[in-house]
Amino acid sequence: QAENEVNTMTQMVEELTELSQIESGQGRLRLVPVAVSRLIAVPLERLRSPAERAGTTLAVEIAAETPLVLADEERVQQVITNLLHNAIKFTPPGGAIRLIAAPADTPGREGEVLFEVRDTGVGITKADLPRVFERFYKSDRARTRGQGGTGLGLAIARHIVEAHGGRIWVKSKVGKGSSFYFTLPAAQ
Repeated sequence: QAENEVNTMTQMVEELTELSQIESGQGRLRLVPVAVSRLIAVPLERLRSPAERAGTTLAVEIAAETPLVLADEERVQQVITNLLHNAIKFTPPGGAIRLIAAPADTPGREGEVLFEVRDTGVGITKADLPRVFERFYKSDRARTRGQGGTGLGLAIARHIVEAHGGRIWVKSKVGKGSSFYFTLPAAQ
């Protein structure tokens, strides 16, 4: 128990440091054209075993016409890792998680790539939805007790995506699952 508390505190200090660097502009992005398949390879490799242990399936769909994105590879991998980790954590055994990437088809948002992490998990209440990207916010404390985490992952993800000029948002229904979306600019 004490070791878990120390690990959580260490993680929180590291994440707060990172968040303050991103917010202050010290955490400079190294933007280069990169393939979406390359961005998702490391997070998938890292989380495939935890997904299997949790009894969830993990599938990937990348649309054939998806262009390269202009991104800091490590930072975007961190966003994807965070979203997949949360999906695994809140999807019961037998559930499914899909990571989808395709060119954005929203009018006025052409030139972006849309990423979606969709799960069949427990979902997020309407009251909690507007707050999930806030620092330290954990939606249902009873549900997340014993799950670890600092409540900083989604705040960091939001700042990373916004630093890339993208957007991040969530849609969810309690008992039906959640879809976390984010966009990145396509490389010209």
